[in-house]
Amino acid sequence: MSTALAEVLRDWMPHQRWFGGKGREWADVSEEGFFLSRTEPVLSVHRVRVGYADGGTETYLVPLSWRSHPEEDLSAAFVGAVPGKDAEGVDRENYAYDAMRDRDATTPWLTHLVAASTVGPMHFHPAGVASIPEGVPGDIVSTEQSNTSLVYGQDAIFKLFRRLEPGLNPDVEIGEALRRTDNPHIAPLLGHVQIDDRDPSAEPATVAMLQRFVQNASDGWRLATASVRDLYAEGDLHANEVGGDFAADSERLGAATAAVHADLARVLPTEPADRAWFAATAEAMNGRLEAALAVVPQLEEHLAGLRAVYAAVADSPETGLRQRVHGDFHLGQVLRTATGWVVLDFEGEPARPLAERRQLDSPMRDVAGMLRSFDYAARHMLVEQPDDSQRAYRAQEWAVRNRGAFCAGYSAASGMDPCGDSPLLRAFEADKAVYECVYEARNRPNWLMIPLQSLSRLTAGES
Repeated sequence: MSTALAEVLRDWMPHQRWFGGKGREWADVSEEGFFLSRTEPVLSVHRVRVGYADGGTETYLVPLSWRSHPEEDLSAAFVGAVPGKDAEGVDRENYAYDAMRDRDATTPWLTHLVAASTVGPMHFHPAGVASIPEGVPGDIVSTEQSNTSLVYGQDAIFKLFRRLEPGLNPDVEIGEALRRTDNPHIAPLLGHVQIDDRDPSAEPATVAMLQRFVQNASDGWRLATASVRDLYAEGDLHANEVGGDFAADSERLGAATAAVHADLARVLPTEPADRAWFAATAEAMNGRLEAALAVVPQLEEHLAGLRAVYAAVADSPETGLRQRVHGDFHLGQVLRTATGWVVLDFEGEPARPLAERRQLDSPMRDVAGMLRSFDYAARHMLVEQPDDSQRAYRAQEWAVRNRGAFCAGYSAASGMDPCGDSPLLRAFEADKAVYECVYEARNRPNWLMIPLQSLSRLTAGES
């Protein structure tokens, strides 16, 4: 079955949201699998190694459920038909489905986690801190992109990491460390799953993690953009006069961010940010800028200003601490509950190598990420009416108010103003905006105006 299944997966995987090799030519594909459950429906787990024509390779985790006949209710999850034999040895087709979208195939994950099982090369590690909802089927979270998540009732959420790399995923590593702090701004880790590498000298890869599900929560991006819409709807009111003013929430989010940073520094390693680190950071930013120019020619007009911003980092007299950070911080990574903000997804930018995501960094990278997110929330509706000067003014007013509130909350909780005259923060913002330019040019060209306008502000020295 292996060769036939590999060819089926070659056709199916490029169309999945979590597949990161879109647009790259495949040179070869191979898979190896094992059974996680042999009850109906049979559940198998496959490591699929994709070799690209450019010489790169990636390995993905693909759980499949198997049926002896087509299931109409699962047509959206159909992967393909693979030749096989029945119990009597008669030739027949086996029908493979995406097991994460087959509710009947989702219970074995938590059953094995409760039992701390080892199944083939896969090891299940319960955290031992709370009950795990065994026997409950999982419902897929449709908004996932690089990963796939299942919600089990109202108790737990299971995240499957699709692209495998040796080493402990930062989301698990940080979640395990923060368990010791009783930090109210995280969802407690309930367990994780690892798989041995084919190379016995390599570290196991993290397959999945289970966290407590945050009930009755609102997504930060949706709340922020609803506030912006409220402001746009009021023709003669300022941001602080609109009923949907978001500034108080932004301030509390700043305080929550500072609390998470403080606990990360307390339970995980830290190092001083020395001159060599500042210089290396500026050099890396310049390298990303040069690569971005090939994709976004419009960056040329900001080139001198950006180089000056990065040079200020290399020559900065700032001091600070390098520590573990979130690494991909924005309004979509936070939930507001009745008791405050909860921060999710500490894995960093999934496209970056795992080793880079586990490196020590400045907390200012997270601050910059959230400030960029406020800009996006404020300006995303300008894409529809780019020449509306009144909307542009109100967007700027909302962004300034909420950026300031976030910084005030962070400062009150940490005793440090993160948004003072910091060359490092400005450079992190600019670096993020350059990344956004590349993303928008490739995926949403009409959104490119948002990061380009921000670069005009950042290179002009405005706050």
